[in-house]
Amino acid sequence: MSNWLDFLAVQARRSAQGNAHRPTTTADMRRPPPGRQSQCEGLTTEEDGTFLMDTQNPSAPPRAHVRVAGNTHPGRAHRTGGLQHDNTRHTTRFVVIGNHLAQHPELSLLAIGLGTHLQSLPKGAPADIKTLAARFPEGATRIAAALRELESHGYLRRERVRTSSGRIVTRTISCNQPAAVRQRAEPCRESTPPAPREKRVRKALPAVPRPAYSGPGILHAATDLLTDLRRHDSRLLLSADDTAHLAPGVAAWLERDVTPAAVRRALTADLPPEGVRRPAALLAHRLASQLPPPAPFRAQAAAPPPPVRHPLRNCDGCDRAFRSPDPAPRCRDCRTDLQEAA
Repeated sequence: MSNWLDFLAVQARRSAQGNAHRPTTTADMRRPPPGRQSQCEGLTTEEDGTFLMDTQNPSAPPRAHVRVAGNTHPGRAHRTGGLQHDNTRHTTRFVVIGNHLAQHPELSLLAIGLGTHLQSLPKGAPADIKTLAARFPEGATRIAAALRELESHGYLRRERVRTSSGRIVTRTISCNQPAAVRQRAEPCRESTPPAPREKRVRKALPAVPRPAYSGPGILHAATDLLTDLRRHDSRLLLSADDTAHLAPGVAAWLERDVTPAAVRRALTADLPPEGVRRPAALLAHRLASQLPPPAPFRAQAAAPPPPVRHPLRNCDGCDRAFRSPDPAPRCRDCRTDLQEAA
């Protein structure tokens, strides 16, 4: 019995040594027929090439990799530079600037800084190019270019308005949100049609005094005096209607024995230094408020008696006609000749 067991052990050892030196074929790797136990459980794919099942692949990872997020990737260095903020809350003397201006993609750095400076100024502060050039070192040319940039993007508006004194000035308007202004303006423009512009009714001129006897000669002299006022002061340029309205007032002055030079001096003296908005109204007021009293009464002098006209006579000596109160028959020349002959 023991010999039989020793024989089986030797055969099994020889069979194991023979299988170790024999290469593995495709037929050995195929699934066994039904009813036969498989020696390689889990392998169900048929392979065309030969390979060693006991050879370990050194390039295969020991375990599956999990996708790493971008910020925590081990190969990406952590950013330690860049802008850091050390902010303190403002309680006084501050202005709110929108990022649409501070980070505008089309404005230059000078325009962004100038727009921020303009929004920080109080109402009524001077914002012309000369003042800004004196405040900053960039110069008038660069500041003017920056103002044009702000104006083209809606952050700045310049309007010409007339003051109460009649002067025309340029008003600069800084807008902190141009988009909101455009949104407010567009619905109004679309919904409401433009209202018809009302014709401005011109206020009537003050009344002027009238002469007692308005003859054509005195009215003509008054018209010439009013027309000549522009030669003495260019601000007193009158229209034809204004001249026709003021001429009776000047005639009333001339009727009261006021010389044309005195009338001209009264109308042109002490004009307002800021200018005359409506010269005809000013002259009408002066003609009415400064009207002099009538001239004192003067008795008319008695007219001299008309000259006596003697009758005509014919000279007996020369037969010439002459007038003489003397009934002598001879003229003065003939009488002189007779006296010399005697």
